[in-house]
Amino acid sequence: MVSETAVRRGSAVDWALLIARIITGLVFMAHGSQKIFGSFGGPGLGGFVQMMGPLGYLVAAGEFFGGLGLLVGFLSRFSAASIIVIMLGAIAMVHVNVGFFMNWSGKQGGEGYEYHLLAIAVLAIILIVGPGRFAIARYLPLPRKAFLE
Repeated sequence: MVSETAVRRGSAVDWALLIARIITGLVFMAHGSQKIFGSFGGPGLGGFVQMMGPLGYLVAAGEFFGGLGLLVGFLSRFSAASIIVIMLGAIAMVHVNVGFFMNWSGKQGGEGYEYHLLAIAVLAIILIVGPGRFAIARYLPLPRKAFLE
């Protein structure tokens, strides 16, 4: 028999995962749409690939579609893992030389990597725990592994 406390705790975790997925998904969909569509003042796919090279296609698609997957709760672990790899690449290729902190004063040569570490932390939780009860994948007729339930 499951105790009332365990049920409440499970519900709280599911709600927390939903909030984390929605916010993180929207943020990365917005970042990806800058890179793919040129939305929100972004460079668009052509401009982004020109800056990044062929890897830009994967980064742009990973951010946009990974964010979408997180938002709706479909392939959430794969999406979280993909965006973690993108964030680690962004830290290593761009932000590590700037330092830890964001460029609040405008005196640095770019943005630090503190935002990326926060994103990695939230995404790692989704990667480890899964999308929670409020995910569209739970309602699709997909094969399930017993140890994931």
